[in-house]
Amino acid sequence: MLYHLLYPLAGRFGPFNVLRYPSFRIIAAGFTALLLGLLLGPLFIERLRLAQYGSSNVREDTPENHKKKAGTPSMGGMLVLFSLSVATLLFADLSNRLVWAVLLVTLLFGAIGFWDDWLKISKRDSKGLPGRRKLLWQLLVVLAVYYLLLTDLSFRMEPRFPFLFVGSYLDLHLSLPFVSTRIFEPSLGWLYLPFMLLVVLGTSHAVNLTDGLDGLAIGPAIVSGFTFLVLSYVAGTTIAGFSLASYLRIPQIPGAAELGVYCAALVGAGIAFLWYNTYPASVFMGDVGSLALGGGLGTLAVLTKNEVASAILHGVFLVETVSVIVQVASFKTTGKRVFRMAPIHHHFELKGWAEPKIIVRFWILSVMLALVALASLKLR
Repeated sequence: MLYHLLYPLAGRFGPFNVLRYPSFRIIAAGFTALLLGLLLGPLFIERLRLAQYGSSNVREDTPENHKKKAGTPSMGGMLVLFSLSVATLLFADLSNRLVWAVLLVTLLFGAIGFWDDWLKISKRDSKGLPGRRKLLWQLLVVLAVYYLLLTDLSFRMEPRFPFLFVGSYLDLHLSLPFVSTRIFEPSLGWLYLPFMLLVVLGTSHAVNLTDGLDGLAIGPAIVSGFTFLVLSYVAGTTIAGFSLASYLRIPQIPGAAELGVYCAALVGAGIAFLWYNTYPASVFMGDVGSLALGGGLGTLAVLTKNEVASAILHGVFLVETVSVIVQVASFKTTGKRVFRMAPIHHHFELKGWAEPKIIVRFWILSVMLALVALASLKLR
């Protein structure tokens, strides 16, 4: 918004010219989101505490020692979404369809998470929104955003599959980490649509599963946000005719640098939230935050052509998800459990690991995986 309002006045007031540079607006968005989150946090948490008085907000399928957290307010993810959205709208180029795509997925997933959290609180029931209904709404959101913002329905139509074969603003090729686009870059064609849905919805639910300890989910989310900031800036930046993407042999994505504004806002808002969510937490993220951030990160993976690399970057989220799948499959087939409790962070709790130790070690793993993902830029 400020970019559109103030940059045209640069001819009259020279300092406004700085808004033309994505790098400046990235820094400004991150700082704004951080400041908003820190300043609004205490009032916001107090309002949540009053509104949720009498609710435990502790999941039933958690270790016994989690009962001591009863009374801690949930739905703190709304603070993240507010700070992230305001900072993005202020400093991003709002004519960029990629920015709107990731922001809408984030906010609409947040709305679904809010619905889920509200049912849990209002009905005093930890089950909330049924899983299938939640998944259906998320599926509809991603499809709506894809067809409204990322496709050109007039470009190419196929009589047999009119809603699959359309002109897409997305590159339907698959970019593999550590493999140059000049060597191997297979096209998925219409298969890219279900693949995209798997990435976005899978990431959203993976973050949701990870959100079980104080600060456990938001830490890796901050790391991922910063990593995508680098990846998006590199993919969309051309300096004096020199394309960073071509040099690094990765897909060049016009306008992707603007996604860096969203990423910076996510990092800033996440750090502010972590100030209040770190152990022992003053507020929980809730599904309103975890589903939204996971959806945003999954969408970033799609928009920056790092769908496969995101499996490395989001390794912590992936392991948490796999641990649940393995636990359920093992119990249904053999009647035995592989882990003491799933997701896997509860397994380590029951083994006697202190909660802060689990959290910090998962953060360290997240940073290490982010470095591997960034290394894939050069090692091609």
